[in-house]
Amino acid sequence: MNKRVLVTGATGFLGQKLATRLHEMGYEVTAQGRDERIGRQLQDRGIRFLRADVRDREAMVKACRNQDIVHHAAAFSSPWGTYRDMYETNVTGTIHVIEGCKQHSIERLVHVSTPSIYFAFNDKLGIREDEPMPVLFANTYAQTKYQAELEVDKAFLAGLPTIAIRPRALFGPGDNAILPRLIRANEKKFVPLINGGKAIIDLTYVENVVDALILCMDSPAHTLGQAYNITNGEPVTMIEVLSDVFRRLGVPLKTRELPYWKAYAAAWVLETLSKTVLGYREPVLTRYSVGVLAKSQTLDISKAKRDLGYEPRVSIAQGIETFTEWWRTQDGR
Repeated sequence: MNKRVLVTGATGFLGQKLATRLHEMGYEVTAQGRDERIGRQLQDRGIRFLRADVRDREAMVKACRNQDIVHHAAAFSSPWGTYRDMYETNVTGTIHVIEGCKQHSIERLVHVSTPSIYFAFNDKLGIREDEPMPVLFANTYAQTKYQAELEVDKAFLAGLPTIAIRPRALFGPGDNAILPRLIRANEKKFVPLINGGKAIIDLTYVENVVDALILCMDSPAHTLGQAYNITNGEPVTMIEVLSDVFRRLGVPLKTRELPYWKAYAAAWVLETLSKTVLGYREPVLTRYSVGVLAKSQTLDISKAKRDLGYEPRVSIAQGIETFTEWWRTQDGR
């Protein structure tokens, strides 16, 4: 009998790709999520859709029943949001999934974390998984995702087979975050370029992350209780990425040089306005996004290569080409 797999957050960018690939591979997939429109698309492909919220303990415990493996990809993934909202989804939601896994004797919980937990507004290259955590996390998302990882670690120590990945800056067709935000900024006014766009960064094509998650499903016993960095393994500068994207789109890249201190100060003002008078609406610029644009950060993926057999199949250039071809088909572009 084919293994039964629950994918939480299956109406999100990564979750959709994972649920679809697993279904194509012959797994019996249950896709949990809140977006009914995307849920219907998954159902049209023959995937069972479960409309549920990870904040609902009863629903998530029940969702784990009769499953063999759980991929936990659900998260409040944003550079901006209240601590309460992020905690309820990222931490409490993870606790609910863990409870379901324990009650129903799940063979393995594969948890999607984030390397945002490493970020400390400084340049750092080749970060390994055992890197000491910052004294203060860069934003609420990073803080609550780290707290969620700690819950997964506790569950492992209590006997639940777990494994976690920390994939960096996902992109590809269906992305509605990183590259689309830069494209829309270019359409409206300009892309802010801090330090000449010379920051060295890692990106990860989404299907490479799916590969990593599938490798985690039957990786050796010594990988359990571990966390793994996942990237394309091709550090690039911000300006190289921007130039390639807009060249392939056939659109002039409009940039404006901003000193780091000025951009950071502007973001601080915008964040303060959001918190005090704008009802926590996401600012156009946050201190975290300024830091990501300005500071170099790359990850060491040698542990994932060694332990999981992970090798990025799709290069950044191939990924950008596929993304831009898809982007041109959206909304009459």
